[in-house]
Amino acid sequence: MDKSVSNALTAVRESSPAVHCITNSVAQNFTANVLLALGAHPSMTHDADEVGEFVASADALLVNLGTLDPARRRSIDLAITSAENVGIPWVLDPVMIERSHRRAESAAQYLLRKPTVLRANGRETALMAGGSDMDAFRRFAKEAGTILAVTGPVDHVVSAGQSADCSLGTPLMHQVTGFGCALSAVIAAFLAAEDDPEAATLAALHCVGEAGERAAVSAAGPASFAISFIDELSRLGEETNV
Repeated sequence: MDKSVSNALTAVRESSPAVHCITNSVAQNFTANVLLALGAHPSMTHDADEVGEFVASADALLVNLGTLDPARRRSIDLAITSAENVGIPWVLDPVMIERSHRRAESAAQYLLRKPTVLRANGRETALMAGGSDMDAFRRFAKEAGTILAVTGPVDHVVSAGQSADCSLGTPLMHQVTGFGCALSAVIAAFLAAEDDPEAATLAALHCVGEAGERAAVSAAGPASFAISFIDELSRLGEETNV
């Protein structure tokens, strides 16, 4: 493991950041367990009466647009406002915006609130950026004032001035529902613990990719892979502390 990635992982484990997740109902359990394996503390409420307080006492926020019902829309607005007020980083995950004009419109509105990181797959990013090449991504990152984490066979971290790649991972990740959603939460945890947001995002991608590759070695299929991934993530970095 690269030294900078190892240092970022250590920072997460030592600080145990509280990450509040407004995420879809499909991904909540897996996301919470992934954050716990990482050493972070998840919370998941999207009740409008309490979400502001939860975010105000958190170290980072995830806003995931899956299962986007009216209650979640209201809570997302309150959560982002609370994150802005206390100055914590937040991640926007515009899941499946290519399937719904209403959801794409919501993503565009939330983007105006300037998330620290926009984590999306290539299709989702291309829709928001108006192009699928790296120049379009850089231009979009600059205009939006955010960092892009574009995930796929090769992951890209793109900001206005620089870009970096991560080629770790396994196809089994695409066979576990909520995996990308959990990745977005991991990025939020790293943003809470690492001052450099580009470095934090890249470190999160590396850690998830490496844990995934290790888990795939012994996995019999997607179900055992999901369990093994959580185990491997919890053990990640142990070899550097011997």
